[in-house]
Amino acid sequence: MSTAILDAGALIAFERNDRFVVAIVARALKHHDPLVVPAGVVAQTWRDGRRQTRLARLLGSQICTVLALDDHAARAAGQLCGTTGISDIVDASVVIAARSHHGRVITSDPDDIRRLDNDLAIVSV
Repeated sequence: MSTAILDAGALIAFERNDRFVVAIVARALKHHDPLVVPAGVVAQTWRDGRRQTRLARLLGSQICTVLALDDHAARAAGQLCGTTGISDIVDASVVIAARSHHGRVITSDPDDIRRLDNDLAIVSV
């Protein structure tokens, strides 16, 4: 199994029917590969569920897990921000999720993720 961690840019691209991101999701569905979305990423992208039906279906699918920012993850994200000098807690939570799930990050901002962890597998959309 290959876990994909989706950031806000990936969710926005999926919602806009970006072929590349749709193909990543379709492949995950076909192979039962998990998709992981930190809860902060959902908060960054969710605006109106009546108009975001594609996104709602993805987030509610059996292969998609929305990760809560629990105490352990929050402390890890905060510590990562502290050690790197980066203030974006949501990006840090994406990195923490990728580390804990041994997954690759699907992102529209690969440089932001690399500043937090240059060793992660990153797919740019």
